[in-house]
Amino acid sequence: MIKIGQYNTLEVVKLVDFGVFLDGGEDFGNILLPKACVPAGTELGDEVEVFIYFDSNDEIIATTEQPYAQVGDFALLRVVGICGVGAFVDWGLNKDLLVPFSEQRRRLEEGQDIMVRVYTDKASGRIVGSTKFNRFLDKTPAKYKVGQEVQVQVAEVTDLGYKAVIEGEHWGLIFKTESFGKLFPGKKLKAYIKEIRPDGKINLSLQKAGRAKVDDLADKILTTLERKGGFLPLSDKSTPEAIFKEFRTSKATFKKTIGGLYKKGIIVIEREGIRLNDN
Repeated sequence: MIKIGQYNTLEVVKLVDFGVFLDGGEDFGNILLPKACVPAGTELGDEVEVFIYFDSNDEIIATTEQPYAQVGDFALLRVVGICGVGAFVDWGLNKDLLVPFSEQRRRLEEGQDIMVRVYTDKASGRIVGSTKFNRFLDKTPAKYKVGQEVQVQVAEVTDLGYKAVIEGEHWGLIFKTESFGKLFPGKKLKAYIKEIRPDGKINLSLQKAGRAKVDDLADKILTTLERKGGFLPLSDKSTPEAIFKEFRTSKATFKKTIGGLYKKGIIVIEREGIRLNDN
């Protein structure tokens, strides 16, 4: 079954001067893969991984180019044009992706970078984009457990913090007071379920809870020290940015962790950084 707007592995069934035709099955017949996209050395009977979408003539076509997102994905895309029915965003293919006015929470402007959900419109069968995320999220009860590691993608900045999409299925919130590093719409990162509220809303943390996050960081620090010859130019005097760049953690957690390692006699804290204790 061919999946429109996604990757498919299809067999080459015909070679022509302008490309090759792929087997699209009974529903779609032969699908053209233009010559410019055909991998070198492709022969009859070979299988090729391709992305299937509609070209500028609304015909089904295949490409080996990689779009920034496929159907079901959220992605940060740039608005490249406005027309009478909506806005076009660049999603990495020759034909731009339409975000209809009816799928815009607020009017988009050319040059704007905006988070978009790519989906298939049931009425037309066409691939389009939407900024109305609520219709795609929280449709099933959250089955996460507190402390569980999840993959999230920052969607927008609010007064409280950063709204993020959890595993492509649910809304979550990273409070501004608990964030660190550079967070921005489109960024993907791992997080941890901090709380599932009675109303079903989910609070996220960028670090493991309690002792676990300290133990995990301690292992990372010791591994890094060993890899770098026993010395690391970071200490409790270092900037939060320098600490985050190396360990992706907050300065407070870093200070607590190296303090614990120091008390155990594992490291020595010097003015210029930390060093493994040879004694």
